Order: sequence, then C-alpha cells, then structure tokens
Amino acid sequence: MNTVQKYKEYVNTSMVKAIEPVVIERAKGAIIYSEDGKEYIDCFSGISVVNAGHCNEEILKAAKEQMEKLVHACTYVYYIKPVADLAEKLAQITPGRLKKTFFANSGAEANEGAMRAAKQFTGRYEFISLQCSFHGRSVGTLSITGNMARKKGGGPYLSGTAFSPAPYCYRCSFGLSYPDCELRCAKFLEDVIKYHTSGNVAAFFAEPVMGEGGIIVPPPEYFKEIKKILDRYGILFVVDEVQSGFGRTGKLFAIEYYDVEPDELTMAKGIADGFPLGAFIAREEVANSFKPGDHLSTFGGNPVSCAAAIANIDFIIKNDICSQVLEKGKWFMDKLYEMKEEFKIIGDVRGKGLMIGLELVKDDNKTPAAEEAGMLRNHCRENGVLVGLGGVNGNVIRIQPPLIISKDQLDYAFNVIKESISKIYKAY
Repeated sequence: MNTVQKYKEYVNTSMVKAIEPVVIERAKGAIIYSEDGKEYIDCFSGISVVNAGHCNEEILKAAKEQMEKLVHACTYVYYIKPVADLAEKLAQITPGRLKKTFFANSGAEANEGAMRAAKQFTGRYEFISLQCSFHGRSVGTLSITGNMARKKGGGPYLSGTAFSPAPYCYRCSFGLSYPDCELRCAKFLEDVIKYHTSGNVAAFFAEPVMGEGGIIVPPPEYFKEIKKILDRYGILFVVDEVQSGFGRTGKLFAIEYYDVEPDELTMAKGIADGFPLGAFIAREEVANSFKPGDHLSTFGGNPVSCAAAIANIDFIIKNDICSQVLEKGKWFMDKLYEMKEEFKIIGDVRGKGLMIGLELVKDDNKTPAAEEAGMLRNHCRENGVLVGLGGVNGNVIRIQPPLIISKDQLDYAFNVIKESISKIYKAY
C-alpha cells in the first residue's frame, strides 16, 4: 500500500472533509516537495507553525545537539537547562510583567493551563471569550470557543462560560460601522458580565488576531476599552497568541499593537518552528497561585523542543524577521486591495503582517461563498500554491506563509490566487 492507501486504512481522518491530495516528501524554506516531484509554495505553514521556514538549519542544529544530550527526563521532576533558558527568554520578550512559564505540548493544553491558573488565582470559576473564537479542542478549550462548527457533538461543555461579540467589523453583530460604532462590541462586554454571568468571572480570553475565525483584526482601540472594563471588575486578561505569536503579525506578539498588558499569554504553533511545544506565561503572582498537585505535564517542556524554540526566537530576532514581515505583508495586502476592486466576489481583505484573510462572498448581502473558497484553494494547489481555508462560515482564504518567504514567491502566489479568483468570478 502507498501512503494515501495507508491513510485510508489506518489513520483516523473521519473528522476532516478531506486530506489535501499532496503526499509530502520533504520541505525547505517556503517550498514543499511532494512525492511525485511537484513543488508547492507553502502559504499556510502547517497552520501558521513554521514561521522560520521548513527545516531551518539553525533550528535543526540546536535540536540535533540537544538530542545527543537528552531527549526526555520530565521538566517538572528534574532541572533541565534548555527549559530554564527558554523560560528566561520568554520572560524577556513577552510584554508587560509576564514572567513565569508553564510548558505543555500544544495550544489547547496551554489554554487549559491558563484557565486553571486563572481559577486558582482569583478563586472564581467563570470565563468570558469572544464569538467566532477558537482556543483548542479539549473539553475546556472548546467550552470557551465561540464557534458552533467546532463544538458540535462534543458536549456537554463546562458551565459558566459567556461570549461577547467579536470585533468582526465586516460582519458587525450590531449592524454598525467603525469608527462611528464607538466600539459597541467592546463596550458590550460590560453587559455580558452583568447579565450573562453570576459575577464570578475569573478571566476573559481573546486572540489579538482571530485565526480560525477568519483572520479577524480588532480596531486599534478595541483592547484598551476591553481592559478598562476587565480592570473595573477584577477580571484577568488572557491573550491567546497560539496562532499570532512569534513574528506572524510583524510584532513578536500581536497584542503589542494594542498597548495593553495581559495577565497571562498562551503560545504554541510558531514557538519552535514545527517541534511540538505549548506554553503559557503569567504574572508572577498568578503563576505562584498553583500549589503542589494542581497541575503537571509529563512531556511539556521537552528538552529538544525547548532547544529548538530558543534557536527559533534567536533566528527571528537576529534577522529582524518582524520588520521583514511588516514590509512583505503591507506589499502583499496592497496588491490584494487592488484585486478586491476588480472582483466583487472578494468581500473583505484583512490582516496584520503575514496573517492575512481573503473573505469571499456571493453578493452584496455578503452571503458567504464557502463553495467558491474551496474551489479557489483547490485551484491554487493545482497550480503549485498551498493556502488555508477557514472562517466561521468557511469562506475565508487564509494566507499565512513561512515568514522567510521571498517576495518573488509571494508574487507568484498572488498571481495564482488572482487567476483562481478570475476563473471563479467568470463562472458566476
């Protein structure tokens, strides 16, 4: 049997509509090579993971050197140098007073840990998150995920969770337009606290740029207004940077655009350029609220993954990747804005850095064009470009390439996307 046949026979894939028909043999930089010799420009990065590029030599070198020394001993039983070094580095590069890190294996585990710490610190048990949000696929993180499509069939979920309107300006819950709306979605958080909870809210969770929800970028003042309300009620602010962190938006962490200080920050995906690792960092007093027996992870903080993460962060900072992302992202989005004027099927273009969404619609009523978005992804793949698909309505093309992608590669990707849009548009 070949790889595709073995997948059908032995790999449980019933939870996805389909596996992309690409059998990957290897990858380097922003290029994926399939088993049949075809090359693809990767504009999805394994769901926003390989920020420093596939098989980055500096990161591989650090991981290989660590493998020769130690692969596993358990971070929470013994002292392990790369774990300590990475925790120190995260305290240095994250915003505000964030200081102490708990290491896990994934974004979902990082968010679960942050939920647990918030409960321990506040003595409260309720949470508020955003509609359209996504925080993981464990029971706890699905409980604070504001998307029915991700939650169906998995309940019952945790009680004590409320949802506030997403800062989704293109599809405003109140039918308003920014800036005349006066940030109604942010101010509505107070109504949620007063009328949708019992007043025992431990934390408010939010992605500074919402990934699975469709690359939703809040207005510049949004989180300042949110933070005022949270402080008024003594509620912790937890920022989910699992998808937006480590240079993806042109800042090391996307919350830096909003000039507010989180109490906890969760991370995974881009932290180690493909090596599995998740973490949450908290203010010292929040982190210290854990008592013996409250939390643990056998594999969290794996030494090889931690060594890779240190090399990844060093690579991003040393090469000023964030500045490059800002420049390339603006250039690419300007081209998309121009294309939007040409094709009415493009309802909205939005993003920060190289975290970009292209929302497709059928008409002036903004009817989601999910089928057309799927066609566009397929056409791009057939022409050597891999893009993502998402959004709460399944109609958003997600463009999240490795941050080291060249302008020539981006230009090729743009031309393929434009050709795909043109073909779909003519079919209307």
